[in-house]
Amino acid sequence: MRAPPTEVEVLAKLVAWGEAHPAVRALVLTSSRARPRGPVDALSDYDLILAVTDAERFGREEDWLSDYGEPMVRWGDEGEMLGLPTHFRSAVYQDYVKIDYTVWPLALLARVAESPALPEELDEGYRVLLDKDGTTAGWKPPTHKAFIPAQPTQAEYQALVEEFWWVGTYVAKSLWRGELVFARWVLIADLRDGALRRMLEWHIEIDYGWSVRPGVHGRGLKTLLPADTWAELVETSVGPGIESDWAALWQTAALFRRVAGGVARSLGFVYPQVTDGCVSSFCGVAEEGRVAYRHSEKDLDSNDGSGA
Repeated sequence: MRAPPTEVEVLAKLVAWGEAHPAVRALVLTSSRARPRGPVDALSDYDLILAVTDAERFGREEDWLSDYGEPMVRWGDEGEMLGLPTHFRSAVYQDYVKIDYTVWPLALLARVAESPALPEELDEGYRVLLDKDGTTAGWKPPTHKAFIPAQPTQAEYQALVEEFWWVGTYVAKSLWRGELVFARWVLIADLRDGALRRMLEWHIEIDYGWSVRPGVHGRGLKTLLPADTWAELVETSVGPGIESDWAALWQTAALFRRVAGGVARSLGFVYPQVTDGCVSSFCGVAEEGRVAYRHSEKDLDSNDGSGA
């Protein structure tokens, strides 16, 4: 794999394009390349706000995406910011550079300046690369505090623990039914990457004084978690057979129990051990195949996976 161009080269090319394009009035870099301490590597995205005089045309026509270079693949979506429509257009180019363009109507620059606080995507960090009209001069400086989890209340902590064990019942009964695709989806997406990840983020914030951004969908967990906790999280991965699914469920539960208990002690909460015990018992019975209520073959044949 050839090396992608440097950040200096990419930004110089984008600014030169913006300066030459009459409709482009401002270019603002956001996300990891605009945050203090990134982290950034050679393949990090370039998240670029593109403020233009005709946002609707930029959203409708996509030939301008090729002005930087030849895209390998493209994707787009629509959005909204401070009551005005935006257009998201992303391209991975032949030189391996990925640029996420968010097209803004020009009026949005002034609306940000008039707002009492920066939108989160700007508050985590931004760099103005080009501003032909000086509109961004009225923007507030970023605090770099966006997306840092807030300390939970007792009720919020309780709700997350209940959510984890509630989802756990779905994993267990789906494995008992042999619905491996659905069981793995719930185990990975909802249980591990959902409830457990959020508890791990609280654990991190306790260690760091509620001051760090853990990263979207757990991207920063490896660098922020203690090494032993990270090793336990890696062990929650599933293997090729159903036995590994059950093992992953129990490993995920053990890690959640340990971390949630530590969070409770640090924040002066009480871990709901009764809920843990009851659901763990349910899962154990399901694994052994000794569930009191069993579907008939007809029920199993008619099950569409949408029921409780």
